[in-house]
Amino acid sequence: MSVIPANGKLRRGVDLLHDPQHNKVAAFSEEEREALGLIGLLPEGIDTPAVQVERVLHQVARRPSDLGRYILLSALWDNDETLFFRVLMSDPARFMPLVYTPTVGEACQEFGHIIRRPRGLYLSAKRRGRFREIMNNWPEGDVRVIVVTDGERILGLGDLGANGMGIPIGKLALYTACAGVPPQATLPVMLDVGTNNQELLSDPLYLGLRQPRVTGKEYDDLVEEFVAAAQDAYPKCCIQFEDFANTHAVPLLAHYRDRVCCFNDDIQGTAAVAVAGILAALRIIGNRMGDHRFLFLGAGSAATGIADLLVRAMVREGAAEPDARRRCWLFDSKGLVTASRGNDLASFKRPYAHEHPPVGDFVAAIETLRPTAIIGVSTMARAFNQSVIEAMARVNERPVIFPFSNPTSKSECTAEEAYAWSQGRAIFAAGSPFAPVEYHGRTFVPGQGNNVYIFPAIGMAIYATEAKRVTDDLFLEAAKGVAEQVTDADLASGLIYPPQSGIYETSLKVAVRVAGAIFDAGLAGVPRPDDLDAFVRGKAYRPEYPKLI
Repeated sequence: MSVIPANGKLRRGVDLLHDPQHNKVAAFSEEEREALGLIGLLPEGIDTPAVQVERVLHQVARRPSDLGRYILLSALWDNDETLFFRVLMSDPARFMPLVYTPTVGEACQEFGHIIRRPRGLYLSAKRRGRFREIMNNWPEGDVRVIVVTDGERILGLGDLGANGMGIPIGKLALYTACAGVPPQATLPVMLDVGTNNQELLSDPLYLGLRQPRVTGKEYDDLVEEFVAAAQDAYPKCCIQFEDFANTHAVPLLAHYRDRVCCFNDDIQGTAAVAVAGILAALRIIGNRMGDHRFLFLGAGSAATGIADLLVRAMVREGAAEPDARRRCWLFDSKGLVTASRGNDLASFKRPYAHEHPPVGDFVAAIETLRPTAIIGVSTMARAFNQSVIEAMARVNERPVIFPFSNPTSKSECTAEEAYAWSQGRAIFAAGSPFAPVEYHGRTFVPGQGNNVYIFPAIGMAIYATEAKRVTDDLFLEAAKGVAEQVTDADLASGLIYPPQSGIYETSLKVAVRVAGAIFDAGLAGVPRPDDLDAFVRGKAYRPEYPKLI
């Protein structure tokens, strides 16, 4: 007998061992080995699933660096997709930092040096006019989630050009591992429009287009061709825009959000995970969202996206929208964003440009505005210095400190700094992981405000319901769904997000809540089931080998 994969080609023997979707390495049964021409091509030992995972864990432990572990896991994915996801899902708290942040940042910087086997689609400016044709080269016919980047603003690392492909690849691994979106339904895409990073252009191992970035109308037309080609090839797919520069991220979302099923995780996903953290913090402080004042260090699309969702949450509580906006303040490279700066401001900053005298120092802004929470989305390492944290502790009994920039090297402060400089009173969450902190006999478990709590669940809900559009209300529902799973015991340890060890179950619960909101809004492409929980869970991928004979 032979394996017949989706493309209809028969696979046996060595060809089967080179097919990551069907390869079982040493886990093929005696019957499968006989029937599929594998005798002699494998050692005689037959692995159980537990032994397979144990062998990978052994190999991971022997690698001397996280980048080495990333390379090992990538090779495993290329060889045995099911085992790759079984390993990730066996201990997500351990493996998420290896396949995504913070390790993926270094992996992107080194992408041209470490790549073994290409993954995903590369649509370059050189191939304009052929994007729909190129999509026919992808072997899967029912893609439901595309993560696309142009590599211009990778994490806090800047323009990495085609090296940024590591981000869509890593994100989609988490769609599957954390929420059960089937891997065959996902597609990473790189829009290679060149790079302005001279170091990359001078690197003989760089694999992207060696030209300056395409801009203006030519850029807009290229994105339009991609969106049209994706919609034509995969009419049920959702497009996630990822790591685009602010100059493109905000306009692209505004242009496409009402036309196709799409979202921007840097704007909307970051907003939802921040709001989830604030909702959990409210349970510690004991008041309402509308009682707080938020000061952002950084005034890009991430900051305004968080502010917009905070405003939506406050309006849901009963606040008037202008009053809610007055509770959100931005601080950028020129100081406090105020109305007096007028036309110098980007359009997305203007709703938060309030009447106020200029303030050029962040500590002075804290002392003047007396914010209850500071949220760092600046990519300025250690910008929340001792003076900043101490100022927050002076004006708040329980200051909320969220250094959300990542990777870790760009975090505005560490967990240890936040707890020490606030005398253990900070409610802390960061964009990158930090180890537990001992302070005056107490152990604090820092939360990670990682978008992984949001985008996989959103994707699973969209996949299950075949949603036609993605609205901001879905992200507010996701934030609430995450926050409600934080236990009193979690809060007592300082943790304001559910433990990452249970991320799969957390994500499915959030996905069910979001799916309900999709049906309520009339956005679903399928009839509403009687049992929504069973419906969503029935769609979820689990890492089990396919039956071959």
